[in-house]
Amino acid sequence: MEAVSVSGSNRDDTSLKGLRRLKLFFALSRTPHGLVDMATPGLAALLGLGAFPPPLTIALGLITMFAGYTAVYALNDVVDFRSDREKLRQGGFQDSEHYLDAAILRHPLAHGLIGIHEALLWVIFWGGLALLGAYLLNPFCVLFFAAGCVLEVCYCLMWKISPLRVLLSGVVKTCGPVAAIFAVDPAPPLNLLITIFFWLFFWEIGGQNIPNDWAEIDEDRLSKAKNILVRYGPSFASTMVLGSLLLTVAISYLLFRHRMGLASAVTVVFSGIFLLLPPAFDLFRKKSRSHALVLFNRASYYPFFLLFIVVLSMLLSTD
Repeated sequence: MEAVSVSGSNRDDTSLKGLRRLKLFFALSRTPHGLVDMATPGLAALLGLGAFPPPLTIALGLITMFAGYTAVYALNDVVDFRSDREKLRQGGFQDSEHYLDAAILRHPLAHGLIGIHEALLWVIFWGGLALLGAYLLNPFCVLFFAAGCVLEVCYCLMWKISPLRVLLSGVVKTCGPVAAIFAVDPAPPLNLLITIFFWLFFWEIGGQNIPNDWAEIDEDRLSKAKNILVRYGPSFASTMVLGSLLLTVAISYLLFRHRMGLASAVTVVFSGIFLLLPPAFDLFRKKSRSHALVLFNRASYYPFFLLFIVVLSMLLSTD
């Protein structure tokens, strides 16, 4: 009996080690953030179709979205491996409290907790699953996923080249939502695609990309990175953040007024004002890292909150 107990203990230890190991890979993919991000293509799909898709489409879409975000976030760390390791050697990534992207662990690849070949296999597995799902939803969606991956690589490689990389970030973040629209509607209206593109483009720049740069501002300055914050300074960066988010709220009114009606549009505008603008104004005034991370976290939940509004509105309209 004692031998069986020891054997069982060994199996438990192996299982725990396996779970811890798997957790590191999900940290590589920033899965807590990725799960929140999945609301964005879901929201776009509902706005594009104006109704709930068939259950099979929803199930396949959820699998594809999870695989896509898991692959792309991990791809970012794989491409940025050397620069992240350089930042780590300079003492970076120490202050990660209350930061959504560090909910598990920031950059486990740079910490040496995952091998580069393991990380590549992780990206290939989830990328392949995302490609298969995209093809089954609509072969045209494959182009958006491929474009998102290529642009993500270009974005990472421009780290020390040009602050215009911020524009690539905005485009990458729109690839998933635009693909989601094509997944439920093979021929969506062009004006809808353009409106959703610019709405999410400005949300990404003002609520995600530039505030996220504040998380590594000291490391980026030491490494002479070329991003908006380092190249043009906190005053310009915070002004750009505020302007982008004001445009986000304005475009959201036009989008939801056209697709969901006046009541939903007003609700969405007030949601944007509550979630985005107060921390954006705080950042504009204080220009501090802590205020930038508050904005980043709150802006990350913006599409999720709007998805809840849209789902509730559709459920109530069917009763």
